[in-house]
Amino acid sequence: MARLRAPGGCPWDREQTYDSIKPYTLEETYEVMDAIDRRDFPGLAEELGDLALQVVFFAQMAAEENRFTISDSLDAINEKLVRRHPHVFADGDAETSSEVLKRWDEIKVEEKKAKGEKPKGILDSVLRAQPALTEAAQISRKAAGAGFDWPALEPVLDKVREELDELADARQRLGPAEIEGELGDLLFTLVNVARFLKVDPEQALRKTNNKFRRRFAHVEARLAGNGKTVQQSNLEEMESLWQEAKGSD
Repeated sequence: MARLRAPGGCPWDREQTYDSIKPYTLEETYEVMDAIDRRDFPGLAEELGDLALQVVFFAQMAAEENRFTISDSLDAINEKLVRRHPHVFADGDAETSSEVLKRWDEIKVEEKKAKGEKPKGILDSVLRAQPALTEAAQISRKAAGAGFDWPALEPVLDKVREELDELADARQRLGPAEIEGELGDLLFTLVNVARFLKVDPEQALRKTNNKFRRRFAHVEARLAGNGKTVQQSNLEEMESLWQEAKGSD
């Protein structure tokens, strides 16, 4: 990367900035996730290399400006891993993953205090620039860690039913903005259901998306074998083929 960015190197690489590379970083991240979902390990090896390139690219630009080097980044994460795992590298105690996460957040707060940073709200550390489902999961986890939580799963399921009723009522009596709000409330409550069940809602939805793609492709292929398209079919026929695809999962 240093050679590509140097005078006489690649014109495209030399023109790039932090902002211009950001979209590629996001794209490569999702391609890594896709390879994992498909359990495509040769593909994953390649995609991890592409993602690592983004790290190298950012670090090289910073090095050119005498801000930091990639060694600084690697040293920082090594030190952080040791510091935030006292139950492994020191005399700390954590027997469950939930205890580990709780201690992680506590150490993170201590680190900020040591740097002289002003205390922030509990949710201020949750990034807004990320998928809404992931943001909701992080928000609910942070709030729960502070004690703002249901005592068990059953009340959360009751809340889901309540939100469904409110959505149905909004659909009958209210306008688009209110309907959108009620649907958002329902989705947020479902994210909390996922948290209680120890399921990542983003990954759960990604897997369901992949499952829908696979089954719908089966429907299209079977219809094509009969010389038909989806548009030329009817719901009853497509549902039958859908159940066929479902049975072969």
